[in-house]
This record gives sequence, C-alpha cells and structure tokens, in this order.
Amino acid sequence: MITGGLGTACQGLSAELSHLIEKITFILPQRVGPGKHPETPHLELVDASELLHREHLNPIKPSMPSNISTELVDSKIQNSLEFISVSSILTPYLSEKEYQQQLKIIQEQTLATGTSKSTASRDSSSQNSVQTFMSGGYGAHLFSEVSRFSQLATQAVLLDQYDIIHAHDWMTFPAGVAAKRMSRRPLVLHVHSLEFDRCGDNINQAVYDIERYGLENADRIIAVSHRTKEMIVSRYGISPHLIHVIHNGVTPVEKKVFGHKPFNGPLVSFMGRITMQKGPEYFLNAAYLVSQKIPNVQFVMAGHGDLRNRMVLRMAELQLVDRFHFPGFLNESHRAELLSMTDVFVLSSVSEPFGLTPMEALQFGVPVIVSKQSGVSEVLQHAIKVDFWDARKMADAIIKILSEPSLALNLGQGGMRELNTFTWQRPAHQIHQLYKEIL
Repeated sequence: MITGGLGTACQGLSAELSHLIEKITFILPQRVGPGKHPETPHLELVDASELLHREHLNPIKPSMPSNISTELVDSKIQNSLEFISVSSILTPYLSEKEYQQQLKIIQEQTLATGTSKSTASRDSSSQNSVQTFMSGGYGAHLFSEVSRFSQLATQAVLLDQYDIIHAHDWMTFPAGVAAKRMSRRPLVLHVHSLEFDRCGDNINQAVYDIERYGLENADRIIAVSHRTKEMIVSRYGISPHLIHVIHNGVTPVEKKVFGHKPFNGPLVSFMGRITMQKGPEYFLNAAYLVSQKIPNVQFVMAGHGDLRNRMVLRMAELQLVDRFHFPGFLNESHRAELLSMTDVFVLSSVSEPFGLTPMEALQFGVPVIVSKQSGVSEVLQHAIKVDFWDARKMADAIIKILSEPSLALNLGQGGMRELNTFTWQRPAHQIHQLYKEIL
C-alpha cells in the first residue's frame, strides 16, 4: 500500500534492516479483515484482537508485500519480517472530516450486509478490559480511534519479546509510549512530518499535543532532516541531544520502456498530495508564467488532496485548460510512466520534512527543481533550489531547463550519479547503530 513518504521509507528501511536484525515485527492499522488478501496471497494478516485467544504468537514469515521490487526479496528478508494487523481505518494524513466519511461508509456497508465490522472478542463473557474496549468496533472520532489502536498495538507487543519499539509519526506515538511503559523497553520515534509542516501555524492543537507527548517520552528521536530537527527543538522544546538526523534514501526502480507522450512539447510534473503543505498554487502560478513563454508546454498535477478542486478552478481561471492535467492518484507503475515522460519535475512544498519524489524523478534522469523549504534540498547538489513562494524564479528555472539541453542533461545525469550514494542501506545502518547505542 502506498502511504506517502512514511510508507515508502518504512518499506526501504525494512528491506535493508532485515539483513542486520534477527526479527522485525510491523504492527499496522489494516482495514482489510484478517486472512489472505487477494492481491498479496503470500502475506497473511493476523488481527491483533485475535492474539488474546492464542497461547503464543505464531511467527508469520511472509515475503515482502507486492509493491516491493522483487530484487530486494531474499530468504533473509522473508525470515526477518512479520506483520500483525490491527483492524482499523487509520491512514496517514487523515483529518477528522475524512475519518468520519470513512466511518460512515463502513457503517453503511455493515447495514447493507448485515455483518459486523467490529473487532469484537469471540468470548463475550470475558471481563477483560482490553477485550471490552476492542468490542466497540471503530472509534467514534479520529482521536478515539488512535487511542483504540494504541491499546490493541500494546497488547500485540506484550505477546513477544522485543528489544526496541520504533514508532512513526503522530498516529502511532500513543501506541509507542504505551508499549514502552508496559514492556519497559526503549522507544525510538521517527518523525517524517510534523503538524506545523502539514498545517503551517494553523495547527490542530490535539495533534500537536499528541506529538509533544510522544516526543517528550521518547528515548531517541529520528528526524528525516536538519530542518525537522530544528522544528522539534524550537516548537516542541525537545533537547537537540536526543534527536538524530537520518536522511531518507531511495529504492532503485526498474527502468522500463514506456510509450511516447500523447502530445507534442515538453512536460512539467508535480506529484504529491494536493494540500497546503505541498504548495500546489505556487506550481500553478509558475505554470502560467511558463506557458506565456513556451506555447506547447504541458503540465501534470498528480495526486489527491483537499485543494484539488480549488486548483482545478484556479487552472481554469488562468486559461490553462488545454495545458493542464489532473490524473489523480497514481500507483507505482503509473508514477514511473509519468516520470519517464517528464522533462522537468517540481517540488513546490511550503514545508517539506524531506521529500522523496524528486529522488524518484532523478532515477529517470529528470532534472528537478526543489523548494528551499524542503529537507531534500539539504542533500541534493544537482538540483535548482528556489523559495516556494517565488513563482517567478520557479518559472525562470523551468524555462531555463527547457531551453538549455546541456543544463537539463547535466542536472539529470548528475542527479542520477548522486543517487548512487542515497540507497536505503546508509540510513538503515545508521538506525542499526542507534539501536545498538540505546541498548
């Protein structure tokens, strides 16, 4: 399942860490019920609520999920990873409004089929408080669902012996802290994004409080960029000595030959969630300026998000209807197809902890423009860097790349060579070293 940069990072890190660590268990929210999923028959999902009825946890030794390159799958990985699912509709970047929409769909499906979607215990006579809690089904609100996931995940942790608990982003911070307290094992929190990244200064106070609660209770914190580390220190009051900056890597992609563009002229692409954080309006404004100079240029804004409809209207206002495309969410193969046709890739983020998409573009030799307000700008040398708000400079950079083939080749080919040092092996070894220091 593609879940943004966080999911991509977990996928890449787990493949490399499995060569260094005897056993890694993922405890994940999973909407699909337990059993074998038709798209991943080699991966069995165990509902954590069922674990309370087992004398012990039988290890599941699956091969990796289907969206991981087969070159990465070997016996060591298969023997090191196991997955435990907690029946939940939590997904990254979920708002309360979106959670309620998902909950309504579940309730309508339940009424239509006459079956319960809850995670109820089979033993209705039990007075166990956790089982009683689980029998309530999904939480009535986003934050009660986060709390429910926390309790179920903690039970799964207690069924086996682990050396380290490693949690990613705010929705699992409460689970990480609870598991730490119950198991008395050290807690590592991995920060891929913060509330100030997602919302600017207009934060959700409840999310901020959960983030701060988690960070204050962590034994070590991993930040995906120096920018993120500085924000954790300044906005959350955390000691910088607890925070380790470990930049993300990139998973090698298989280069395939795709068809030609369905139009003449160069293509400029934006790919990501269409939200305030990603700065889609600045990309649109730059696109308008570029279109005044290069008549046959085309633009793509791929992804979903709460600003998508507004961006479509803005595109129409700028009279770019025949130049602009909104393909929606793209799976892995379609992302590769888009990047193989792209002449310039733009990351226009207002606040980006890291930003993996420019690295994905560079794997195809595509020259990239990244905002100075992104973590990836700390590590990429072969990229043009502009302030997200400066649509004029962003447009000038796009025009310059499209007008100067030698510059485009230098940026694209240089970026590809640069990526040879940015595999997931480097951050995995850094994390492994951090684990050893903690223990």
